Amino acid sequence: MKNNLFSKYYLFSCIGVLLASYYPLSMGVSVITDMLANGTVFKENYPKYIIPYTPICLAIFVGVLIMPLCIKLFKQFALIGGSVLSTGTFLTLEILFEKKVVVTTDEVVIKLEDWQMFMCAVPPEGWSETVNNAVTTYRTETPIDILMGNYNPAFKLHFYIISVVLILTILNCLYGFGQMIKSRDKKRLKSLILQSVCSLVFLGLCILACFTAFWRDGSIQVSPLSATLMTLFFILLGVTAGVYVGSFLLGKRKLVSIWIPSLVASVMTFLMYVGEIILLNGHLYRLGIGFLFDSIPGIVFAPVDLLIIVLSGCLTALIFSLLKLEEQDS
Repeated sequence: MKNNLFSKYYLFSCIGVLLASYYPLSMGVSVITDMLANGTVFKENYPKYIIPYTPICLAIFVGVLIMPLCIKLFKQFALIGGSVLSTGTFLTLEILFEKKVVVTTDEVVIKLEDWQMFMCAVPPEGWSETVNNAVTTYRTETPIDILMGNYNPAFKLHFYIISVVLILTILNCLYGFGQMIKSRDKKRLKSLILQSVCSLVFLGLCILACFTAFWRDGSIQVSPLSATLMTLFFILLGVTAGVYVGSFLLGKRKLVSIWIPSLVASVMTFLMYVGEIILLNGHLYRLGIGFLFDSIPGIVFAPVDLLIIVLSGCLTALIFSLLKLEEQDS
């Protein structure tokens, strides 16, 4: 009965991941088809954000596909085996796409990694759009004029952070529930449900960012809507990573089960800021006007940026404090 239930779960997981990955996988097929036919992908045919999402989806699917094998071979360490193989799959595919796919625009022919870097700063639709018969041209101010000449491959740090967090946390959920079905040990149930919610909401924000770049227009000063979405994104990234680590530390003493996940959350949020600093040539997007949003003398961070970093850790600590209280009551 237990094996039959796991078989159904495994089949459902494989089909579910495949269906959820339909668009990113179709993007990959489209790009490969264009590359084989034309040797390039024209800007008008370029599917938004093929990297990193096509490699992410393929990596997760590979991880789910080998789940029974990993559980059989590695037992309680199955997630480690699946995660290592999935992360390796992602990095291999990501680098192949970055180096081999070429995007052709009216002005220039560039590698996919360069094109993706430009789209991190401005809306993915391009440099201009027409609204009510009026053409609005987007511009990038000198500090973030990053398309050519100022290219720095280290900008991909935040790309890779987001990608690895998505792969690890989603596999944590899928493997966690699978192992729970096999062992009937439900001690991680609440943390896995929490991880699932965080991962899905964070994935939703990632998808929104793909199609809108959070409505940034290429200038350092962003709109209130963009600032709000960017803040949620940074905080949720940290919380999602913190919950991932914390889900393995339940039952440990307070210093371990609460403060380590909290520290991980803040560190991951800080690393995302580092990635943004690299992307923007030593600058950060300004989320508003006034003291709270102005850079602190001597550093690039504004008070609100430091607050966001701390807040991601505090929210993670609060989550695991509540879980610890429930654990003690039961």
